[in-house]
Amino acid sequence: MWLQTRMFLLVAVLFGILYGVMVAVGNLMGVGSAVSYLIMAFVVLGLQYLISPALVGWTMRIKWVSEKEAPELHRMVAELAEKAGLPKPKVGISQMNIPNAFAFGRSARDGRICVTQGILNILSRDELKAVIGHEMSHIKHRDMAVITLLSAIPMILYWLAWSMMWSGSGNRNKEGGGYAALIGFGAFILYFVTNLLVLYGSRIREYYADLGSVKLGNEPHHMATALYRLAYGNARFKDSRELKQAESARAFFVNDPARAWYEVRELSQLDWDMSGTISANELADLRQKQVRLGFADRMMEAFTTHPNMLKRIKHLSTLTV
Repeated sequence: MWLQTRMFLLVAVLFGILYGVMVAVGNLMGVGSAVSYLIMAFVVLGLQYLISPALVGWTMRIKWVSEKEAPELHRMVAELAEKAGLPKPKVGISQMNIPNAFAFGRSARDGRICVTQGILNILSRDELKAVIGHEMSHIKHRDMAVITLLSAIPMILYWLAWSMMWSGSGNRNKEGGGYAALIGFGAFILYFVTNLLVLYGSRIREYYADLGSVKLGNEPHHMATALYRLAYGNARFKDSRELKQAESARAFFVNDPARAWYEVRELSQLDWDMSGTISANELADLRQKQVRLGFADRMMEAFTTHPNMLKRIKHLSTLTV
């Protein structure tokens, strides 16, 4: 419930900020000018929303596979789609060796779930199923549409900031020009603030998708082990050419491979017996502990689309099937 509450509050704050700025712009430049910025932003994001599935498919080198080519993968996706009450998504395998998975699509009926070749090599069946449940939850919650919509707000504020500052500097009326420049400067600050809020929203969606995977019947320690193994698996690709190629789509991934190198240091304390997994007992032990991040880790997390991995696994420790 706290995840939903945070998301509702975040949406209210973001649209409240946008409303306040648009009212100020409307009073200065006229309602028509303010509305034109809204229309331009949503047209641009609408086009991005329409073409992004094709761009992701091309960037991630996806091969769409039939049931004959990947029967077990199709069975997992079909079973989880039925539990989620969704049409079965299209199933693909990316030829990338970076271990990860991702979901995208314009709607629940256009859902697509992909795994990389790398993730198939390191996860057990239960762990892979937990990851696919996470991706299925993203589709069910329409997360691509939600984050795309929220991303319109920083874009609008950015355009307004530059427009108002330039119009203010060229305005012969000192009072009107100063007011426009002030609004522009305020919009520019709010552009950075709302960008951080959108990233925060993305992190909430990741927590929510982890919860969704558990609600679909996957054990929390299987999801925790998958995240643990993905962090170690992704860390091996630090500074690799393949990682750089995947950077444009990393917001779609289960975890952020670019941060994996830093996360493995924190995660080493979770695996008592050095088995390479996080057992139910190890996860239960984490539930009793407090997770505190240093200032540098908190700052790093604020600028990313995914939660800190240790905090994320701590959240999984509080969940039950």
